[in-house]
Amino acid sequence: MGKVHIFDHPLIQHKLTIMRDKNTGAKEFRELLNEISMLMVYEVTRDLPTEEISVETPICVTKAKVLSGKKLGIVPILRAGLGMVDGVLNMVPAAKVGHIGLYRDPETKQPVEYYCKLPEDSQNRELLVLDPMLATGGSASAAIGFLKDRGCHNIRLVNLIAAPEGIERVQKDHPDVDIFVAACDERLNDHAYIIPGLGDAGDRLFGTK
Repeated sequence: MGKVHIFDHPLIQHKLTIMRDKNTGAKEFRELLNEISMLMVYEVTRDLPTEEISVETPICVTKAKVLSGKKLGIVPILRAGLGMVDGVLNMVPAAKVGHIGLYRDPETKQPVEYYCKLPEDSQNRELLVLDPMLATGGSASAAIGFLKDRGCHNIRLVNLIAAPEGIERVQKDHPDVDIFVAACDERLNDHAYIIPGLGDAGDRLFGTK
């Protein structure tokens, strides 16, 4: 079963509290999401493998560590996941970025893929799927499934806020995927919004309703 990592770092929690406030405007909301994404990716990548190389400092030649193994890929789920991309890229500028777009069929209620473009070597990368809210888990689970259908199997899910229902769904459908969140909230309401949550992340990010 994939692990669930909940970050309790004071800076993350402080910034998340400001994001929850209904009076926080779109500009500040975007900036905070960017900052939290940077702080989260620091922990998400903690176990990346390294190797020693020789490097010549102004003083002498020494051994030092660099990243090794699989390279990173970032896959935001449109559209709210876009708000997390820059924060991750600030920390891992060499990562390549793919995109997945989903919508919910009004009759079947199932997620339908309308767009997917990935780096050519996605199968050989450690992929971070980004979406601020993990509510029912339907979209995240579907996105991970679409990635697996294309031969990708090294996948981590990164969310700002999760509901227990969403975590349970992803763990059931994809027990091999670790989940990284800044907070796990109480539950979903009757409209599948996270309680207490922060409202619709996409609307607050882009100033829409």
